[in-house]
Amino acid sequence: MVHHISKIAAATFLLLAGLPAHAQQPAARPKAVVELFTSQGCSSCPAADALFVELAKDPRLITLTLPVTYWDYLGWKDTLGQEVFGKRQKLYAKARGDGQIYTPQAVVNGTAHIVGSDKGGIDKLVQEQGKDGFAVKVDLAEADGALRVALGAASYQSEKPAVVWLLQVSRTASVPIERGENSGKTVTYANVVRGISRIGEWNGAAATLSVPLETVRSAAKADAYVVLVQGDLYARQSAIIGAARGPAK
Repeated sequence: MVHHISKIAAATFLLLAGLPAHAQQPAARPKAVVELFTSQGCSSCPAADALFVELAKDPRLITLTLPVTYWDYLGWKDTLGQEVFGKRQKLYAKARGDGQIYTPQAVVNGTAHIVGSDKGGIDKLVQEQGKDGFAVKVDLAEADGALRVALGAASYQSEKPAVVWLLQVSRTASVPIERGENSGKTVTYANVVRGISRIGEWNGAAATLSVPLETVRSAAKADAYVVLVQGDLYARQSAIIGAARGPAK
């Protein structure tokens, strides 16, 4: 059974974190960002978690796993969950105006959503949402003790500037679940978000942001990172318009 929740929260706080630096190599430019809102306490989530392990192998996609905490009362506290992820999910629902909050839920490019285990549906949304690629070119480089984020110029019509996010992730994590609906299972996750922080804004003009590497590296158990350029969620502008992975090993 897909797990639903109906109450929408209007605020979120995003956490600061980081991970180790990597040798710099050019990476394939992604065409879509697919976020999975999941829970270790949700019986229908392991199928979606397994699907995202497979989707993470596709260089055209940036996949992110964001474990929520609002099902912890069912008998098992999610060991990877952070309240901020549930708040992000609720802000997405508010931006869309549909109130649809459930697990497992996949959100493509910050706008369209679908059940997270529906591979065919996700593939279709990626094709629709990612056919033209991202409007904003994002290039990442580590040099002189800092992560430099170069943002290209593009047309952007909005009263609010877009937000630039840094997300630190663990490429893989396996969790044995001892209680609750998934008791006895060991679930493997791909690209688990460990921390997320706002590092700047973008208003359509070319710009370069700089983040100290000691800040980028501050998240425990993270070994990769992603930068997103996204409309202001508080202004109900949730579309992701630029994205890049951190330098690969």
